[in-house]
Amino acid sequence: MPDIDAVIFDWGGTLTRWHDIDFHAESLALAQAVVDVDHDVEASRARLHQAGSTIWGRSRDRQQSSTVADLFAEAGLSHDPELLSAYYDFWEPHTYTDPTVAPLWEALRADGVKVGVLSNTIWPRDFHEAIFERDGVRHLIDGDVYTSEIPWTKPSPRAFQAALDAVGATDPARCVYVGDRLFDDIWGAHNAGLRAIHVPHSAIPPEQVGHTEGEPDAVAHDLADVLAITRGWA
Repeated sequence: MPDIDAVIFDWGGTLTRWHDIDFHAESLALAQAVVDVDHDVEASRARLHQAGSTIWGRSRDRQQSSTVADLFAEAGLSHDPELLSAYYDFWEPHTYTDPTVAPLWEALRADGVKVGVLSNTIWPRDFHEAIFERDGVRHLIDGDVYTSEIPWTKPSPRAFQAALDAVGATDPARCVYVGDRLFDDIWGAHNAGLRAIHVPHSAIPPEQVGHTEGEPDAVAHDLADVLAITRGWA
């Protein structure tokens, strides 16, 4: 019986390689879904960009989750979900799963360790599941939680508890969280009773940095290092 029951992973910047994002272009893609009569595209883009900053600020400061629909509501704009293809097409190149993930997850599961995902996201579950399906790893996930479908975001302990519940783990001390953010992921995991591994390759924008930087139990300079680290804790 391993001493680790589950390893739960952050998504963006952890299971995917970090990319710097052009948020001006992102907001412009979002604006293509606005259906308000005679709306000005540039004005809508600016309102959506500000709304994005607002909802991610709520996540950082109050651990309050949001959805894509909440983003448009915050901007005071109506939208048609069927017109979001430009937005998802914008993000698609940034969503590819790191090639080390499949062998890592296979090895963890072979060790009797459950694999989970907990992501701060405004995207719906089906979009994330389609990404994992496309990249051939969805069948290796024992439980996944996307904050668009729960009230809280990391670093709230309730978000981590939702992830533990999803993988069927009952003792947070026997679980590990892997992430790229020292506030959301490392401090948050410790605050919820989990051990934490930092993947230190992301350039976190200053406005997304929280009030506390956690001290990880270990650092994985390559995602594949997670296997040796967790085996060392057995």
